[in-house]
Amino acid sequence: MSKTYLQNQMIAVISYLFIIFHNVSPAVSVSDDSSLPYVPQDNISLDCGSSGNSIFDRRIWEGDVNAKVFPLENQNTASIPIKATQPPTQVSSVPYQTARLSRLEFTYTFPVTSGQKFIRLHFYPALYENFDSSKAFFSVKAANYTLLSNFSASLAADALGRQAIVKEFCLNIVSNNKSKLIIAFTTVSSNPDSFAFINGIEVISMPTNLYYSEREEPGAKLVGQLESYRIENSTAMEMVYRINIGGGFISAPEDTGMFRTWEIENDYLTIPGYSVEPLNLTSILTFTNKNPAYTAPRKVYQTARSMGNKDRALIKSYYLTWEFPVDSSFYYLVRLHFCEIQREVNVTGDRVFLIHIANQLAEPGADVIMWAGGKYRPVHNDYVVAMFGKPGQKKLNLTIALQANPQDSKSTYADAILNGVEIFKLSDYAGNLAGPNPDRTRIGSPSSKLHRNDKNGGGKAIISIVSGVVSGVVIITLIALIFIIRYRKNLNSGSIDGTTKWGPVSFTTTKSTKSRGSTLPSDLCRCFSLAEIKSATNNFDDVFIIGRGGFGNVYKGYIDKGTTAVAIKRLKPESSQGAHEFKTEIEMLSKLRHLHLVSLIGYCNDDREMILVYEYMAHGTLREHLYNGYNPPLSWKQRLQICIGAARGLHYLHTGAKHTIIHRDVKTTNILLDEKWEAKVSDFGLSRMGPTSMSKAHVSTVVKGSMGYLDPEYYRRQQLTEKSDVYSFGVVLCEVLCARPPLMRSVEKRQMSLAEWARSCYGKGTFDEIVDKHLRGKIAAECLRKYGEIAMSCVADNGSERPSMNDVVWGLEFALQLQQGEEENAGHVIGVLGEMKGEDDEMSLLSGSQDDGKLSCSWKDTSTSKSSRETKTSSSGQSSDTNNSNKGMSRTVFSEINDPKGR
Repeated sequence: MSKTYLQNQMIAVISYLFIIFHNVSPAVSVSDDSSLPYVPQDNISLDCGSSGNSIFDRRIWEGDVNAKVFPLENQNTASIPIKATQPPTQVSSVPYQTARLSRLEFTYTFPVTSGQKFIRLHFYPALYENFDSSKAFFSVKAANYTLLSNFSASLAADALGRQAIVKEFCLNIVSNNKSKLIIAFTTVSSNPDSFAFINGIEVISMPTNLYYSEREEPGAKLVGQLESYRIENSTAMEMVYRINIGGGFISAPEDTGMFRTWEIENDYLTIPGYSVEPLNLTSILTFTNKNPAYTAPRKVYQTARSMGNKDRALIKSYYLTWEFPVDSSFYYLVRLHFCEIQREVNVTGDRVFLIHIANQLAEPGADVIMWAGGKYRPVHNDYVVAMFGKPGQKKLNLTIALQANPQDSKSTYADAILNGVEIFKLSDYAGNLAGPNPDRTRIGSPSSKLHRNDKNGGGKAIISIVSGVVSGVVIITLIALIFIIRYRKNLNSGSIDGTTKWGPVSFTTTKSTKSRGSTLPSDLCRCFSLAEIKSATNNFDDVFIIGRGGFGNVYKGYIDKGTTAVAIKRLKPESSQGAHEFKTEIEMLSKLRHLHLVSLIGYCNDDREMILVYEYMAHGTLREHLYNGYNPPLSWKQRLQICIGAARGLHYLHTGAKHTIIHRDVKTTNILLDEKWEAKVSDFGLSRMGPTSMSKAHVSTVVKGSMGYLDPEYYRRQQLTEKSDVYSFGVVLCEVLCARPPLMRSVEKRQMSLAEWARSCYGKGTFDEIVDKHLRGKIAAECLRKYGEIAMSCVADNGSERPSMNDVVWGLEFALQLQQGEEENAGHVIGVLGEMKGEDDEMSLLSGSQDDGKLSCSWKDTSTSKSSRETKTSSSGQSSDTNNSNKGMSRTVFSEINDPKGR
């Protein structure tokens, strides 16, 4: 047994005793093993380029010169140990004073046990004799995973404003007789001046499945989807953030035996607002097998950030938000740590809140006491979120936002709480974790993050910020002048059309900022001043945000001296909805008034702003009530009535106006619900006039719309007709029935496209497979049959085979009558299995099996001919059944579509 091995074991015991005495106090329950810290089986700390051993962070760092992990005879003397010309001032000299450096590939081989490990790589991109670290670009691989590729430690450190950086990874070492971990460093061959270097390496065991999925568990919740996401042993991870929310910095020795560091939240908390930082150092924490004491230091659970109990109504509209820049094109594991430590919160239901991750609802009813099983009991929840940006986009902001449930009136406190956050990047299918290098920081420009231990950086940062602001003002002024010149040229040559660059919709220059020369229809809707809009939203206070999207934010505001609630959509310049869409929506909506179309109240285009003011829709979007929302599931009758309302709105667009209007973006987020649950079609930015003469049956146009809803015939032929809206509405009908998105990547291939899956099931007679579990036993079989017939005819491949929206309206009203007739016959709301046998077929109510919990439907045709039972319908509302089995349904069903109760 080697001397080094004995030293490491001895220091491990010392560290273990320190952790016990440091962590076990009257404030921690130690009744079982779940309260003990973790002692890693492998605990390797390598000081690269050093010839001796040093003690730092209460452990021994072994020099790699002549070490067994780095056999020089196998390296062809390719690398050299070297010392930095300037010692680090912000970090310890161990392990950053020395480095291992080479222009050729070199490797380290670590004898380790099998299992899951932490790997930490330490880099100090300083000047070394004859080597400039800014020219170091290299790759790092370990156990068939690409950890870093074309990596520049210099660029990474500059972007963070730090002298040294640490890259932490997690991976599983496969079991065999002689388990080895090989870490290889390779320079970029295309650059002769490039080299690779490393200052320190840690290899530390972690508790089994600390971050990986347990074999019997479903895995982490996949945000925005109905499925779970398992993190298998074949996945490698990179720790990108580990934050102690509401508390201070936690150093490696203060961790629970794995030498993790926990940063403070200040760089990531967007607007502290009304939030407070509760602290409880005296109460006893009770750890469990699901959340052992080594999961996170007790300091994480003794501090937190909450919203504070002030104005309940104001708090409910406030988002407590953190933003974390991450590499695009990866999935991320987000672990949130919780512990109820406030004395006022004692039982389940006292504090229930919403959790949004990456602008998607992740938890509709977060109740820490319910999750943990009591107060002062730490607990954590895992979520996986996909972060995929536009091509070429390096970074995206992964947001975590907490909100008191605005619909909740039962909770004792309108509040939310969070104690800690960990975010890990997950390797892709090829085992890659490498992201792009940050852009090179220009001289004089401020770094994106300034390290908090930099004592001398404050004055320089201020100078950089001031110079950056001045430069920005100059650049913006020049851009504005160029834009005005180009705009005037456009104005002189004609009107602005859909091909113009970003800019005001249409105005003439005056001394006022008011767009008095606007060609927008101010006679049909109000033209608001920017001052009025700011007054309505308290100067665009984030507290009033009720929706976020790629186009910008939607605010709830109050106009007419606070008497009228409105929704205010403020478009941002980089939005996909540009000037043309802004103008289109105003021109379209200002001329349309219908019960099932959202009403445009007015607009504002002062000071180059693009703002639309709509009637306020109290119940939000239809999608929020189908899935990924905090609302209770809609009943089947409610869903039918909403679909009928939306269909009436689309039918009015197609036939009720002077010219056919094709919406082009029909989807569940563009169907809004008012306080009476009336459906209204919204968002007309992509709308187009249909053919204006009998000689043309379509409009040739560039394809626009939303993936999953887009008419494949329109996509292929680039010929737009009203039947494109019919296809999109058919997808909406499927979405309403099964409560899932139109496209899902996390399911098996046949289920990825909702429309294709629904058509497949319908063709096989297994249409019940797609039905929402909340509708189990609540849909009459004939109603489902009729509904499926309508939906499938809408999503027919050939547009000529799709019904008109008039026929869709009538069919849905027919289905509603079938449902109501069955409920009246049953004498109560349908909820149990019941059979209704006719002469030629057997029907039953849609019901779930009591045996296996799977959804099933029993409706089969036992006749020898399809014509033996046939219901004939027409757009006039007449209906006849050869078997006369309408079950109490009115003979004539009238649609109100031709009498729209216009506002």
